Amino acid sequence: MPSDSIKTLQQKLFRGAEDTNGIQQTDSRDPGLTIQIPKVELAPPAPKPPPKTSKAVSGDLKTQEYDSTKSYKQRLSEALGVDYDGVEKHRLLQDENRERHWKRWGPYLSDRQWATVREDYSDNGDAWSHFPHEHSRSRAYRWGEDGIGGISDSHQRLCFSLALWNEQDSILKERLFGVTGHQGNHGEDVKEIYYYLDSTPTHSYMKFLYKYPQRRYPYEELVNENIHRDRNVEEYEILDTNVFDDDRYWDVFIEYAKDEDDPDNVYIRITSYNRGPDPATLHVIPQLWFRNTWSWPAQKPSMPSLSAAATDGDISYIKVKHSEMGGNFLCCLPSPPPMGPDGKFVGDEDAVIKPDLLFTENNTNFRRLYGGMNQSVCVKDAFHDHIIPSHRPQRARSDSQGTDGSSTPRPAVSTPTCEAPPQEFSFVSPKKCGTKSAAHYVFRDVPGRGGCAVVRLKLTPLSPNKDPSLEDECAFDDVVEERREEANEFYSSLLFGPISDDLKQVMRQALGGMLWTKQFYYFVQKEWIEGDPAQPPPPPGRQHIRNKHWRHMHVEDILSMPDKWEYPFFAAWDTAFHCIPLAVVDPVFAKKQLDILTREWYMKPDGQIPAYEWNFSDVNPPVHAWATFRVFKIERKLTGREDLPFLERVFQKLLLNFTWWVNRKDSGGNNVFEGGFLGLDNIGIFNRSEPLPTGGNLRQADGTAWMAFYCLNMLNIALELAKHNAVYEDIASKFFEHFIFIADAMTYRLGDHESNLWNEEDGMYYDAIEFGPGNSVQLPVRSLVSLIPLYATLVLEPAVINRFPGFKKRMEWFIDNRPEMSGRNMANMRAGGRGERRLLALASKERLVRILEKMLDEDEFFSEYGIRSLSKLHKEKPWGMQVNGDWHEVGYWPGESHSGMFGGNSNWRGPIWLAVNFLLIESLQRFYQYYGDELQASVECPTGSGDYMNLVEVAEEIQHRIIHIFGRDMEGKRATNGGNVRLDQDPHFRDYVSFCEFFHGDTGRGLGASHQTGWTGLVAYHILQSGVSCRLPKTPRTPRSLVNHYFDETIDAQSEHGGDTQSLYSAFSTLEQNTLGDISPDAL
Repeated sequence: MPSDSIKTLQQKLFRGAEDTNGIQQTDSRDPGLTIQIPKVELAPPAPKPPPKTSKAVSGDLKTQEYDSTKSYKQRLSEALGVDYDGVEKHRLLQDENRERHWKRWGPYLSDRQWATVREDYSDNGDAWSHFPHEHSRSRAYRWGEDGIGGISDSHQRLCFSLALWNEQDSILKERLFGVTGHQGNHGEDVKEIYYYLDSTPTHSYMKFLYKYPQRRYPYEELVNENIHRDRNVEEYEILDTNVFDDDRYWDVFIEYAKDEDDPDNVYIRITSYNRGPDPATLHVIPQLWFRNTWSWPAQKPSMPSLSAAATDGDISYIKVKHSEMGGNFLCCLPSPPPMGPDGKFVGDEDAVIKPDLLFTENNTNFRRLYGGMNQSVCVKDAFHDHIIPSHRPQRARSDSQGTDGSSTPRPAVSTPTCEAPPQEFSFVSPKKCGTKSAAHYVFRDVPGRGGCAVVRLKLTPLSPNKDPSLEDECAFDDVVEERREEANEFYSSLLFGPISDDLKQVMRQALGGMLWTKQFYYFVQKEWIEGDPAQPPPPPGRQHIRNKHWRHMHVEDILSMPDKWEYPFFAAWDTAFHCIPLAVVDPVFAKKQLDILTREWYMKPDGQIPAYEWNFSDVNPPVHAWATFRVFKIERKLTGREDLPFLERVFQKLLLNFTWWVNRKDSGGNNVFEGGFLGLDNIGIFNRSEPLPTGGNLRQADGTAWMAFYCLNMLNIALELAKHNAVYEDIASKFFEHFIFIADAMTYRLGDHESNLWNEEDGMYYDAIEFGPGNSVQLPVRSLVSLIPLYATLVLEPAVINRFPGFKKRMEWFIDNRPEMSGRNMANMRAGGRGERRLLALASKERLVRILEKMLDEDEFFSEYGIRSLSKLHKEKPWGMQVNGDWHEVGYWPGESHSGMFGGNSNWRGPIWLAVNFLLIESLQRFYQYYGDELQASVECPTGSGDYMNLVEVAEEIQHRIIHIFGRDMEGKRATNGGNVRLDQDPHFRDYVSFCEFFHGDTGRGLGASHQTGWTGLVAYHILQSGVSCRLPKTPRTPRSLVNHYFDETIDAQSEHGGDTQSLYSAFSTLEQNTLGDISPDAL
C-alpha cells in the first residue's frame, strides 16, 4: 500500500488539532464526526422546461467524453442543464421509473429479531422467554435477521452487518442488547448507545454510529438492576454503569456509498476511533451471510454458498452464489495500520493488516442449546468460539445461564451439559465455504484520544480482478465523499430561510433515522401458526393464543418501523404519521406504505386493518385517510404531480374499513364509537380494551371524535376525486351527512333519555359509562380524550362548494331541514367565515375557546415542550373511583408509567407525544383559516399570561415548544438529554440527537423507545415549516404579529380543490410557494 495513499486518508480523517487538555478538536468538515450542511442559496430557481427522461440522461452521460476531474454531480448537471434538480432526486426518479433499482440494497436488517412474536413458537405466547438474547447468537431465525448497522437486499436473502470484540467480552458484539419486557422495570428497553446519522432516500449514502465500550459489557448488571427496580424508579441505563468512564470506548462509524450510476456496487467504510486515554485493541469483524431459508421446508431448496478467493493483487474476497441473485463479491481490502491523532502510524506505515476470512453455516447449534445433534459441523455461533477461547464449550458448563450473564430460562428441552469437542476440532470451515462468513481484522494498540483504524469493503457484482477501486484507496474514499456531498445537496434543497445549523442537524438526523428504520418484514400466518414441515410441530394450544383470525396475511415487504429494536414490527397508526415526513423526502415510498396496508394480503376481508403483531385485531385510531390525503397533497405541493390513481385506490379500500368501523365499533347503532384503547394505552381509569369492571358500556369521546375526523377526511378525498369523476360528489354528500350524525351523537340518546359527552361546567369532553337508559356517568379525567374532538375540523372553500352544485344543494337542504342536528354540537355551518368559507367541526366557537383555555394553561396541558397527554391538574387532584372494593385512579405521571397496563413501556398520563400534538397543531391552523383574527381577543397563550394570539400563532408556539425538546438552549443543553452532562457537553456526544418515543411532561426528557424516529421524526416537518422563526429554548417569546409571517395576502394560489381564488394563506413569501411553510387550505 503506497504511503502517499495512506497520508491522503490521514488528511481526510484527521483535520483537527488538540486543545490544551489533549482532546482531539474536530473541524466542522471532519467527515467521520459531523454532517456537513452547506449554506442555503435563497435565490428561487428559474422556470424549467419539461425535463429529460432518465434514460435520455443516462445516454447523454455515456456518450460524453469522461472527464476524471469532474464529479458525477457536475457531469449530470451539464447533461440535464436547466432540468437538473440534484443527483439524489435524479436517482429517485430513476428508481420510480424502474430504470435503476436504487433501493435494492438498504438498511433492511432489524435491530432485534430475537424475542419477537414471529419467532415465538411457545405454548403460552411468551415471546420474551421463548427466544431470549443468549439464544440469538446460536439459533437460526425463521422470519428475519438482525445486526448492528447492517444492510440487506430488499428480499433479505443476503445480509451484511458488523461484529466487534474488545478482548474483554465473553461474546462478540454482533447485535444490540437490551432488557426484555419481563426484565425492564418499564418494559423492554435497548441498553446500547448508537445513532442513525444520515441516509438519502435511495440509500446511496448512509452513516451509522455505534459506541462500543472497551471494558467488559455489563450484561448481567443491566439485567439484575432493572429487574430489581419498581415502576416508580427510572430505568437503569448503560451510561449509569462505569463502562464509559474515562472515555474508554470506541466510536465506530459505518458508512455505505453506492456507485454513482450502479446501485449494486456498495462501498463500505468502517472507521473506529479510540476515545479512551490509552492504546487499545479492537477486532473488527464484518459479516456476510444468507438468511436461513433451507431449514423449514420438507424438501430442502438448492443451497446458496459463500466461499473464499483472492485477486491477482492478493486482495481477499468472498464469492456469493445464490440461485435468485446471480453472482456477487464482498471484497475485503487490506487496511493501513492504526493511526494516532498526531497523524503517525503505529509501526511501519507501509505495513498492511489483512483480514482472515472465516466461514460457517447459518444453522442452529442444537448441541450448545439443547444437547442435541447439529445439522452441520459448523454452526451459527462458530465465530464466537473461534475468536474467543472462553466461549468454547466446556464439560459441565451450566446451560441455564447464557455467557452474556443473563438468566432467562431455557426451553424445557435444554440440558445442562455440553460436551467439549475434540481438541483438534475446527469451529469454522477449513474449506473456507459456508452460508455465513466474516472478515476478521485485528487492530492492536490503537492510540488513545482519537487514534483511528479503518476498514474498507466493497459489495459488488463486478469481477474483483477488473475493479480499479480496490487497488486505490483514494479512489475508494472519493466515492464515499462524493455520495456524502450529494446527500448534502439533497437535504439543502429542502431548506429555505435562515434555520440554525443546530436545527438543520436535528432535521437531518430525524429524516435520516426514519430512512434507517426501514425493515424487511416477513410473516406468513398460515406457515407461522401451523409450523414448518421440517421442524417439530408447535404446541397444539399455540394456534389459539394470538392472531388466529388473520390466516390471509402474507407479508414480505420493506416497511417503516416505529423502532427497529423496541418495536421491530409495523403499527398501523404509527405508519400513518411516519408517512408525513417521509413524503417530504420520498413520496413514492410514503405512498407505498399507506397503499400496502390496505391491500388484500394485509387488510381482512371485512375491512379491518391489522394493528401490530402482538395483536393484529387490536384497534388503532383511524388516521389512514388523513395520512393518505396529506401525503397526496405534500407531493402535489413539492413536485406539482397529482397521483390520483394512488388516492382513488386507497380511498376505495378505506370505504371497506370505514364500514368495518361502523359495523363493529358502534354496538348500539347510535354513532357513538368505542374502539378500545385506541393507541392511548393507559390513558383511562380502566383498561379500555377489556370489559369494564363496573359493567355497562364505555362511550368514548375520543372514539367518536376519531370517527368524525375519519368522516371529514373521507369527505375531503371524495371532493378531490369528484373533480375528475362526478360519481364521488354523491359519496362526499354521504360523508357530510354521516359527520352530522356522529357530531350529534356527542349528545347521545337511549330511548327517551339523553346523555352528553360534553361537560358544560368544566368546558371539556369526557368519556362516559352508560349503564342503561337514563343512567350514565361521565369520567371527568382531563386528558387527550378531551382534546381529540378538536381534530374533527374541515374548512370548505367557497370555490369548492360552488364547483359541486349537487353537494352544495344537499348540504344546504340538510342545514335547513335538520337544524336540531346541524346546529347543536358543532360549529355553525350557516355562518360563513373569513373569505366566505364554511366550517365543519365538532367544537363550536364557544366550546373551542373553553377547551383552549385549559389546553394552553401551563398548570394543565401546556408544557414548555408541547401539549401534555394528561392535565397537570391531576397531580394534586387525581381522579378515581372504587369498584368492587378496588380503587381505580388516574393521576399525573409526567415521566415513565407507574402501571403495567399494556406492558408498562409507554405512558399517556402526562408525557408529550409528537403524533397527537401534530394533529392539534393542524387543527388550530384549520380553525384559523375560518376564524382569522376573530378569536384573538379570546385566546390567551399561555392562559393567564396577558399575551393574546390568533390561532395560527398558537399553533406556531406549540411547534416551537416541540422543537425545543431537541434544539440546544443557550447553555448547549438539549431537553431530550434529561440534563445528562456527557450527552450535552461531550464533543463526541453533543451533536447526536436521540429521538425517543415520548417526552417528560415537565422537563422534555426523552422516554420510552430511544430510537423512535418513526412518529417522533415529525419534528423534522415542524422544523421545515416553522424553524425559521423558532427562538432558542428557554428564551422569552417576543410578542409580535405572525400573520404576515405566515400569510401573504398578495399571492394568488389555488384553493384546496383547485378554484382560482386569491388565497389569504400563502406562507412566508413567493419564495415559499413550494415549501412546507405553506399552511394554506391547499397545503392542509
